[in-house]
Amino acid sequence: MFTLSAPEREAVLVPELAALTERHRASCLPYRRILDAIGAAPPYERLAELPWLPVRLFKTHELRSVPEEQVFRVLTSSGTTGQRPSRIHLDREAAAAQTRMLAATIRAVLGERRLPMLVVDTRSVVRDPTLSARGAGVLGMMNFGRDHTFVLDEQGRVDAEAVKGFLARHGGERFLVFGFTFMVWLHLRGLGADLSQGVLIHSGGWKRLAEQAVDNAEFRRRLAAECGLSRVHNFYGMVEQIGTVFLEGPEGDGLYCPDFADVVIRDPETWQEAPAGVPGIIEVVSTLPTSYPGHVLLTEDLGVVRGVDDGSWPGKRFEVLGRLPRAEARGCSDTMGQG
Repeated sequence: MFTLSAPEREAVLVPELAALTERHRASCLPYRRILDAIGAAPPYERLAELPWLPVRLFKTHELRSVPEEQVFRVLTSSGTTGQRPSRIHLDREAAAAQTRMLAATIRAVLGERRLPMLVVDTRSVVRDPTLSARGAGVLGMMNFGRDHTFVLDEQGRVDAEAVKGFLARHGGERFLVFGFTFMVWLHLRGLGADLSQGVLIHSGGWKRLAEQAVDNAEFRRRLAAECGLSRVHNFYGMVEQIGTVFLEGPEGDGLYCPDFADVVIRDPETWQEAPAGVPGIIEVVSTLPTSYPGHVLLTEDLGVVRGVDDGSWPGKRFEVLGRLPRAEARGCSDTMGQG
């Protein structure tokens, strides 16, 4: 799943994504209007030449490439206060593919067997009928575990007895730990428990840690020192490219792209691809969005490529530096009212 070098990946992805672009052009009228307005047309020879959509378009417009009667599931993003959430339309084929490819990505670090699982959250988060993004994330990861044990009780306090019982049953074998980054930082370090057999997968919540001057290196160092957790994998993903996650390598040296995806870092002034080491806006590309035109998306996150084909896994390794400071990426979205 993390096997392709940068040149191999580009050679595989460009024709697939170019074909997807034309498929969505034919099937999604608003997308066709955007491409016509910006003059986007094949051939595309590099990933950076493919036309991108600003991710926020999915908050303001219905963009789907399948008839309404074929829509199997509509996913919504959490959306910050006052913002409309994104709405992502999946048909059965796209929903099955995103589930399958997410599983293949996660298995790269967990292996094929379901592992006993500690969830750094409260069980009530998955009982919420509206299912928050946090709850959906926990529920999705629970597919990779068994004997699910929640670290927090219904009041959000650490349930030391539950953790103790879990470790008595499973502490001598490999087990999965999952939680959102800030929750992990807040609750795991004070447990006084030996989690050295655990594999931690975590995501989100860096803003609150940054306020405490805790970066990724410090996060990893303290977890290893205080509870023995040394197998740690952060990930980056979004509902607008559901099923695609960019996973931290075993050495903590950056986020890596699965074979069906990649990133382009764009200079916010010129929109050209920024070279490695130069920060810019993260564009994410993936072959998974077949039922809506979400295959080439400009995010609202800043990032930087730290290296190419020089890390634990092949391909680009990159770092997310944070959200854009109240900036709106202008470009394709300006054409939505035209045509």
